[in-house]
Amino acid sequence: MSNHANVYIRNERDEELEEYASRLAEKIQLTAAKYDENGEFPFEHFELLQKEGYFKLPIPKEYGGEGLSLYELILVQESLAKGSGSTALAVGWHLMAFFSLSCSRTWKEKDYKKLCQDAVHNGSLLNVFATERDSGNIARGNKPTTTARKVDGGFVISGRKAFATLAPYLKHFTVMAFIEDENRVAEFLIEKNESVNIIPTWNTLGMRSTGSDDVELNNVFVKKDALLAYADKLVINRFEAFSKAYSLLLPTVYLGVASAARDFIIHYAEKKYSPSLGNVISEAPHVKQKIGEIDMLLSVSRTLLYSLAEKWDENIDLRDKLKNEVSIAKYMVTNNAIKIVELAMSIAGGHSISKDFPLERYFRDVQCGLYNPPHNDMVISQIATSALEEYRKDQVALQHN
Repeated sequence: MSNHANVYIRNERDEELEEYASRLAEKIQLTAAKYDENGEFPFEHFELLQKEGYFKLPIPKEYGGEGLSLYELILVQESLAKGSGSTALAVGWHLMAFFSLSCSRTWKEKDYKKLCQDAVHNGSLLNVFATERDSGNIARGNKPTTTARKVDGGFVISGRKAFATLAPYLKHFTVMAFIEDENRVAEFLIEKNESVNIIPTWNTLGMRSTGSDDVELNNVFVKKDALLAYADKLVINRFEAFSKAYSLLLPTVYLGVASAARDFIIHYAEKKYSPSLGNVISEAPHVKQKIGEIDMLLSVSRTLLYSLAEKWDENIDLRDKLKNEVSIAKYMVTNNAIKIVELAMSIAGGHSISKDFPLERYFRDVQCGLYNPPHNDMVISQIATSALEEYRKDQVALQHN
């Protein structure tokens, strides 16, 4: 992270974490373009992250992890994303899974403890596969078509999940499935075996090396205790609890990519000589204008993201009341990231679309933020609905006074 961001480093621990993540980012940056080009999963990046203890950052200290706060996770993820947006996004789902679990503790403690220790000691990652091509995004209220049928001793699970990030790397994962006998949705732990088929479908515009393939479950038998938790309105749902603050790690990745674009274009502008200007292009008024806009957008995004994370960390009583703020942060940060990269590209001109420069990769990667939940239209609808409900509630209160 550049010096311009040091205002968000509050203490010595923050500084150590930022230096740690920046060191990792410098290493993975060396091969980020290669994996973007071929779309292959960057196993070497994850071997490095495992070796350096990155997988245990969100895991509670009681189970051998580092127990990082939301603010601290955002700090390391922004720095890591400057090296590779894809790698940061992919490992981010693991961080989000364990952070949401550490807050909600909706699983049986023995199951949670086992998976925590597996991540700490064996480098096992975790992600939940929820989205399906048939039923669409469950964030919009769709019921999964993946089914769990009760049998003697457990369940038989069948279905196909899409956008299964980390699929090539994981040895186990969780899935959302509909239990036919109970008319309820639940989260199940699945171990990879011969009945689990990874289908290499991930071939996208951006975030090309996240390994977000399809996963096909062909009558996978699991024992009864593989049912980790129900996920409906009858119980505390870890995906919805505490204002979904864990999801702030998504816009953090796009902020990191935009920050990398900012650093690149300033270096480029300071080195690029213009004969017509008789100086480096950073001295051109229109270039200064764009650099100023870039840094203002970055500052606004960082202030929004980090201040919200700090508020969430330090105010337990507020954690259930920040849902709108979390959604707004996602909307603003991801949309600002796109604007930042576009401004950087406009400074570089035609060179910006060359594969020799990282800007075109940054441009493709930040577009993906629009398609991580919640989508723009969902955020706007949520905020509008809240505004109208608040107004109507106030009107009713006035009528009764």
